[in-house]
Amino acid sequence: MKREIIDVHAHIYPDAIAEKASRAIGEFYDFDMPFSGSVSSLIFDGERAGITHYVVHSVATTAHQVGSINNFISTVCAREKRFTGYCTLHPDMTEERLYDEVSSAIKSGLKGIKLHPDFQRFNIDGAGAYKIYRAAADRLPILLHTGDDRYDYSAPRRLVKAAKDFPHTTFIGAHFGAYRVYEEMPVYLGLDNVYFDTSSALYYLSVPEAKGYIRLFGAERFFFGTDFPMWKAKDEVERFLALGLTSRENELIFSANAKSVLGIVT
Repeated sequence: MKREIIDVHAHIYPDAIAEKASRAIGEFYDFDMPFSGSVSSLIFDGERAGITHYVVHSVATTAHQVGSINNFISTVCAREKRFTGYCTLHPDMTEERLYDEVSSAIKSGLKGIKLHPDFQRFNIDGAGAYKIYRAAADRLPILLHTGDDRYDYSAPRRLVKAAKDFPHTTFIGAHFGAYRVYEEMPVYLGLDNVYFDTSSALYYLSVPEAKGYIRLFGAERFFFGTDFPMWKAKDEVERFLALGLTSRENELIFSANAKSVLGIVT
């Protein structure tokens, strides 16, 4: 039986700007990007790694971009049955517009919200973010870039505070919830509404570290993600399998959790 692998963290862009957008991300992280970020590049790379479904999204750096990005994501997802989409929002939007945009996203079949505090320059536990959480009204899970030793916007302690203040909202801390500050992961202990994805983390963590954190919180709290176009999917799958988890743990993280927690339908 073919293994099912859901990539819960993939960025895509319209063909006309895909190369430019990918290059900008690479410059932000001082990283050579292997792909353009186009839909065709994602599928090409994913198929070589055995990815069977993709959760796709993009990030609005201004409030003005929100509508066009969400229209792009929903249009692509309607065309590509292997895709599930997340909408983007921006803290500069009014609470009324935020609520309407979430309602529109749900009506379009989008299944979550993607935010990047470092790109969008807001604190996870700040007033602008809380507008978003109230507007989402616990209707969609919220995926946040979390952790970066260069910034404080997305510090793990801020996600902890937000998760406590909005206990009925499902938060997903990308990159093990602590990108490049992995020693801070234990601050999440005891929070039932915070989950994690593996994207852009397995390259930095040793096998004992990654396996230890997964066992500390439980495999039920993790989703597999590649952070396309940052990494080659085949490399990310191999890094994950190298952890030596049980077959049940692999199944949970590769696909079962995404279906049961996020409502992904493949």
